[in-house]
Amino acid sequence: MLRTTLTALFLALVTTTGCASMEPSDFAGRTPELRIEDYFAGHTRAWGLFEDRFGTVRREFTVDIRGTRNGRELVLEEDFVYADGETQRRVWRIVATGDGTYEGRADDVIGVATGRAAGNALNWRYEMDMAVGDGTWRVAFDDWMFLQPGGVLINRAHLSRWGVWIGTVSLFFQPQPARQDAAE
Repeated sequence: MLRTTLTALFLALVTTTGCASMEPSDFAGRTPELRIEDYFAGHTRAWGLFEDRFGTVRREFTVDIRGTRNGRELVLEEDFVYADGETQRRVWRIVATGDGTYEGRADDVIGVATGRAAGNALNWRYEMDMAVGDGTWRVAFDDWMFLQPGGVLINRAHLSRWGVWIGTVSLFFQPQPARQDAAE
């Protein structure tokens, strides 16, 4: 009985904390180099989904992102459209704080999101109040972005609540060509 209990506790610990932890420095020197202030300039589109901890896809969505520079600040206006027709808007305000580090703010983000970049990777960490059913859950994000040759940006965010992994958001970003009528 004790052995079964200890095994269950060990598996729970591994499930919630993982066996190893990536660091942005693990990706130093990898190309293409990810500089979010350059990557998100203009119009970017993303396609994504949320899988719960059991691997069930719960939501699918697209995001149209308009990125503009306002002095040192990168402003990302994100318009989400979910498969069920729900829409959502989030506006990020991101500042490079030096040596591959960033700070970001958005209305539904608690406090300040912190980011660290190296090579083709960027890791964001933040908490957000997320609508779930008729309530709101405070969820922690461990968000990783990886720039690929050809301009596709892969994003995987592990979400946890009270330190327990609850699911993963996967996104694929692609810059969109400037519209002709926008220049006129």
